[in-house]
Amino acid sequence: MGRNVRCLSRLFLNFNKNLLGTNGNSIATYCSRTQAVKSAVTQAELTKTKESVDPASSDILTDTFGRQHTYLRISLSERCNLRCQYCMPEEGVELTTKEKLLSTDEILQLSELFVREGITKIRLTGGEPLVRKDLVNIIGGMNELRSLGLQSIAMTTNGVTLKRKLPDLRKAGLDLLNVSLDTLIPAKFEFITRRKGWDRVMSGIDAAIEHGYNPVKVNCVVMRGVNEEEICDFVALTENKNIDVRFIEYMPFDGNKWNFKKMVPYDEMLKTIREQFSTLHRLNDQPNDTSKAYRVDGFKGQIGFITSMSEHFCGTCNRLRLTADGNLKVCLFGNSEVSLRDTLRNNTPPEDLLQVVSAAVKRKKKQHAGMLNLSKMKNRPMILIGG
Repeated sequence: MGRNVRCLSRLFLNFNKNLLGTNGNSIATYCSRTQAVKSAVTQAELTKTKESVDPASSDILTDTFGRQHTYLRISLSERCNLRCQYCMPEEGVELTTKEKLLSTDEILQLSELFVREGITKIRLTGGEPLVRKDLVNIIGGMNELRSLGLQSIAMTTNGVTLKRKLPDLRKAGLDLLNVSLDTLIPAKFEFITRRKGWDRVMSGIDAAIEHGYNPVKVNCVVMRGVNEEEICDFVALTENKNIDVRFIEYMPFDGNKWNFKKMVPYDEMLKTIREQFSTLHRLNDQPNDTSKAYRVDGFKGQIGFITSMSEHFCGTCNRLRLTADGNLKVCLFGNSEVSLRDTLRNNTPPEDLLQVVSAAVKRKKKQHAGMLNLSKMKNRPMILIGG
């Protein structure tokens, strides 16, 4: 018995000696390492939990063709201070009453809902977004969603009142800017838009460059018999201005009198430009880009082509649209819509609202119907969709 006790004592002493070591710090080291392991395990568990609810892995915004939607375009208004021929019917449009438009709070509520599901970019459109008095507040509210994963806040504008409002917009969090401009001739601007204001648009573009927007994107809808002879003039504009001129194929919408003969296709525009600018070369596009990018050697800016009609890009579409009256459109050219405004105002729980969104996304078709069929389909005028 005594021998066994002595053996056990020696074993304990040896264990204690090995554990303590000669400097007596081994227990502290052991405890420290144990705590480090526990911390690592805890961090791994947190990471695993975070990944399990990561919006990127959510299927709410993934359609049946595997397209993950990360880009939401929100129309803030049906009103506009111009009357562009390709956007608004000559007789005008019947505007939605104010109480049926999304409020500031509703826009921000829906924005947060979408960002939590994986939207990383929001673009504000119209009508003309600058006519909305609460625009700065809307951008400021969206800016607070960056902690949830929002990366970019963009806006498309006609630029008429941009210059004086730009400092506040920039300060509120506006990252990216597109300005619509279809001609470099003031008189033709008045013909296309049925309003004056060309000089103010140009001033707005220059102000945006000065405020550090890099680049300022300039959207130009090309129409045969209207402005196709100005294509090379727009390219020349990129020599000394940090702008990205995007030539947009003329698209059919209700009331814009579209016809195939007025549409100038991408390959024709490209050929025209190359005849004058022989060093024009292709640039690498980013994933989900709608524009095919080019640059002339030595030019500060660049150009691009949005080929919705002649070479659609439906296969990589990552965009959803929310109209000013709160309807979700999963395709610019589709006439299927679902009202998120009504669902929201009925105090629908967020999880049920998400199911409404998911069902709409799952109904998105593989591609649009083609330009000739689109011209015969009923759809909203562009001003009521959001540019």
